[in-house]
Amino acid sequence: HMLKVQECAGKLPEFIDAVFSQDWTQVETLQKNIRALENEADELKKELRLNLPNGLFMPVARTDLLGLLSSQDKIANKAKDIAGLVTGRQMVFPEEIREDMRTYLVKSIAAAQQASKAIQQLDELLETGFKGREVKIAEEMIVTLDDIENETDVLQIKLRRKLFELEDNLPAVNVIFMYKVIDWIGDLADLSQQVGSRLELLLAR
Repeated sequence: HMLKVQECAGKLPEFIDAVFSQDWTQVETLQKNIRALENEADELKKELRLNLPNGLFMPVARTDLLGLLSSQDKIANKAKDIAGLVTGRQMVFPEEIREDMRTYLVKSIAAAQQASKAIQQLDELLETGFKGREVKIAEEMIVTLDDIENETDVLQIKLRRKLFELEDNLPAVNVIFMYKVIDWIGDLADLSQQVGSRLELLLAR
């Protein structure tokens, strides 16, 4: 499920490049791809929920796994929302912020990729009974994830400042939606950090 979520969010840099080029045919194609991947993630989520055992002898609590699944799912939902809003409004971003915006987006997606790497450790963690070297590796991955999320916060502040300086020359409604997209891109990193926090909770228990 997390790999599918990562694939969904990972389409956004290509999507934003098409937006910057104002290639609206390609934008719509990529938006449909992102939506399809989010739907696939949704189907996996439903399948997992239906097949998750209710037994008392699971190595981790069922509620913890469902919480982890829900956190992962929100990343794909947010990627779909970003693509939907930008496509629906055919948003044109000022040239002056495009490079910073792409850097910020890529860093936010790096958080999702790092969360995915941490989740891939679950197999090894289960095999070792959540003990030993594998726990340390997972904990280090979560620390790295926190660092990436902090870096996105810094990039967001820089981007918002640049947009603020351009506000007077842009239609007010457009500016409002640009800030919304910036916030939602930041949410990708925040939600990825939440996945790390959920995994940390599993380790603690």
